[in-house]
Amino acid sequence: MAALSDARRLVVKIGSALLVDRGTGDLRADWLTSLAADVAAIRMRGTDVVLVSSGSIALGRGVLGLPSGELMLDQSQAAAAVGQIRLARAYEEALAPHGITCAQVLVTLEDSRDRRRYLNSRATMETLLGLGVTPIVNENDTIATDEIRYGDNDRLAAQVAVTIGADMLVLLSDVDGFYDGNPQLKADAHRFDVIDKITPRIEAMAGDAGSGLSKGGMKTKLMAARLATEAGCAMAITLGSPLNPLKRLQDGANATWFAAQTTPKAARKHWIAAMKTAGTVVLDAGAVAALRAGKSLLPAGVRQVTGAFGRGDPVLILDPAGQRLGTGLSAFSADEARAILGRQSRDIEDILGYKGRSVLIHRDDMVLQ
Repeated sequence: MAALSDARRLVVKIGSALLVDRGTGDLRADWLTSLAADVAAIRMRGTDVVLVSSGSIALGRGVLGLPSGELMLDQSQAAAAVGQIRLARAYEEALAPHGITCAQVLVTLEDSRDRRRYLNSRATMETLLGLGVTPIVNENDTIATDEIRYGDNDRLAAQVAVTIGADMLVLLSDVDGFYDGNPQLKADAHRFDVIDKITPRIEAMAGDAGSGLSKGGMKTKLMAARLATEAGCAMAITLGSPLNPLKRLQDGANATWFAAQTTPKAARKHWIAAMKTAGTVVLDAGAVAALRAGKSLLPAGVRQVTGAFGRGDPVLILDPAGQRLGTGLSAFSADEARAILGRQSRDIEDILGYKGRSVLIHRDDMVLQ
């Protein structure tokens, strides 16, 4: 069974009900302080942590004096605009005493559907984590409309986990795991400690409608579990409302763990290998040797570029004899790649007029045969 202490890269989903008191609309400062202590302790082990947090609308509506209940779209977006500032400040103030710098990252569903936006998001998150920053991710409610919304932060958290290659996702919930029935209505409802595979029988237990302890909320969590585990990320559902919820989970609090079906690296490589290529790059012998040694592809090692592809599109990688080496996602468009082929990375800015990336295909975006 997975354990929180095993995580190399952890994503934690936090719902607005955990952060904001529904009665007063005020921030639950004591709870957030305890969560920050948990995050600090986990980071001390060398684990990257990303928080996917709701709360901007809940915080903003109180400031604006908006009524309780369902808000109109423009009201929700206005509340989010006001609340995002307060949410970011709250995390900054909670994490700063531990010497942790945080960053606000706002995304929409389109950012994961569009390959270029996806790669930009991934690159930004990787850079932040590499600099020791803890990203605070939220849906960009100030601009997102229904057709470009995730609609729930369970699936958003799973997508973030997939994007950054996390190996563990924790959903802090209002229930302490996945049950075969609603424990509020069914006295003998059984909680699963571990779910090795999401079967049709498990899916049927999640139901169709509602939220939280009711069935629909569990259905979105199960959808998140499927997305995460198929990408090599183990996932836990546990009760989030007590203080120090992550420490409690580490110490053995009730939870349901969903087993990863592969590894993050293997899942990403499989995804790239299955893509239809839009062009080719032909390498020199030195570049072939570098790739075989686990290096990224630099423009200096490219002899020829064919096809019409954009940044983030898959291209076929060929050796000097035209034999297939593998597939990779290009960091430049075809025209840009042709302009910089054979040149040193330090020359890219002079040639293209902007700095760009130093590699044509990063080793993490490449699958070799």
